[in-house]
Amino acid sequence: MTDFTYNLEDVTAVAKQVTAHLKGRIVLLYGELGVGKTTLLKAIMKELGVEDQISSPTYALVHEYSSKIGPIYHFDCYRLKTAEEAEMLGFSEYLDSGNWVFIEWPEKVEHLLDQERNILRFSRNADNTRTLNLKSEQTIKEPT
Repeated sequence: MTDFTYNLEDVTAVAKQVTAHLKGRIVLLYGELGVGKTTLLKAIMKELGVEDQISSPTYALVHEYSSKIGPIYHFDCYRLKTAEEAEMLGFSEYLDSGNWVFIEWPEKVEHLLDQERNILRFSRNADNTRTLNLKSEQTIKEPT
């Protein structure tokens, strides 16, 4: 487990550090609205070579970005009502693609994950800095 405390002005430097610590290509981002998940994610994607304009896929649910290392997928599950909606989008295929997959608001789809994943937990501090806790884990789904 690794912790980073930073100001939003330092997001580019933090993105470099976080990217160096990521294991596997699935990244779950947890934190309240406005804590800086998308801001840091934009910087991480730039670090991975995305040159496109990056925005949150709140309404589209998933955006695909081109990079020199292949496609990068960005999910925002905030508006999902059920995990079945994610499956209708081909969620499992994205996860199994071997490409980078970033998931904001992953609470609704956690049980669909059996791959190694990086967990980023964001919190806002009293002095308006952010603390990011990064942890990698592997959970195997129970057979159905």
